[in-house]
Amino acid sequence: MRIATWNVNSVNARLETVVRWFEEAKPDVACLQEIKCVDEKFPAEAFERLGYNVAVHGQKTYNGVALLSKTPLEDVRRGLPGDDTDEQARYIEAVVSGPEPVRVASIYLPNGNPVATEKFTYKLAWMDRLNAHARDLLGLEERFVLAGDYNVIPEPRDAEFPANWTEDALFQPQSRAAFRALKNLGLTEAYLQADGAPGAYTFWDYQAGAWQRNNGIRIDHALLSPQAADRLAGVSIHRDVRAWDKPSDHVPLVVELDL
Repeated sequence: MRIATWNVNSVNARLETVVRWFEEAKPDVACLQEIKCVDEKFPAEAFERLGYNVAVHGQKTYNGVALLSKTPLEDVRRGLPGDDTDEQARYIEAVVSGPEPVRVASIYLPNGNPVATEKFTYKLAWMDRLNAHARDLLGLEERFVLAGDYNVIPEPRDAEFPANWTEDALFQPQSRAAFRALKNLGLTEAYLQADGAPGAYTFWDYQAGAWQRNNGIRIDHALLSPQAADRLAGVSIHRDVRAWDKPSDHVPLVVELDL
């Protein structure tokens, strides 16, 4: 089973590029982030034509996440537990059905900038809620994958120019500590387990020639439960997609499980 995660930065604005990648890469499951549309405006038909079942948790203009699967999606959860007042569409989870089902979540973790504002407070609180939910999922003792745009640069090696990010919410000690705390629950970071080579970036800003200068960062991650990590067969980053026409500033990360 090939499970992809990709922040598409507006699915409708980049639909041709996104569909092209699906046609070429043919993931079994895909977690999309920053779709930037309400559920009714998500171009489900374009993906259904390719054989995907679609579940969406959208929001007008901002945020929004989706799950696409070649097999039916069951037990769909929209929204991260822990705060009934949170209206931001940043989390969707479902069980991908089949002989060996896998629970998959698409995550769009808050950016948190500027640091000295309530946006950073919200980021850290959201990460605390994700930690609590991951604890609950671990109690189920099943295969699950928490994949998405975490908006966290885990280590200096995960940025081409770490000094450029010292004031950014993505690289703050609190953000990185919260990400480590997630992994310390017993989750495996797929890329580090399967490859781990530095320079494997998943994001290049549109500004200041970041792509041309390889001024990239690794902020898209997949965290696996022990039961999923036992089946990890490989991870790939589809870096070439960043050079396509009308690209997202992120590229797809694909995790392969031997099921």
